[in-house]
Amino acid sequence: MPITMTENAKNKIIKIKSKRQTPEAYFRISLRGGGCSGLSYNYELVSGPTATDRIFDFGSIKLCIDKKSYLFLNGTEVDYVESLVNSGFTFNNPAATRTCSCGDSFTI
Repeated sequence: MPITMTENAKNKIIKIKSKRQTPEAYFRISLRGGGCSGLSYNYELVSGPTATDRIFDFGSIKLCIDKKSYLFLNGTEVDYVESLVNSGFTFNNPAATRTCSCGDSFTI
């Protein structure tokens, strides 16, 4: 299954890239050990992918994920949610068997 991205997430990334004046930047998603549930999501803008990254093209948004992280992110939908209480990127990961209440970490 491919990685998907909602229009809200795409629009937020475009705004961030514009504000930072980095129109060619890639949005990198990776996983790190830690957090309440074992693995936590990490994301950043980078100048380009590494030679072994999986690359996804969403028009003006280029997404890159390292091979190891992709094994756990396959099929994930990237979203951006904004509310009165909280705002940020969310990851709807079908492989997650448990997530923490903040949504920043998960268990497989």
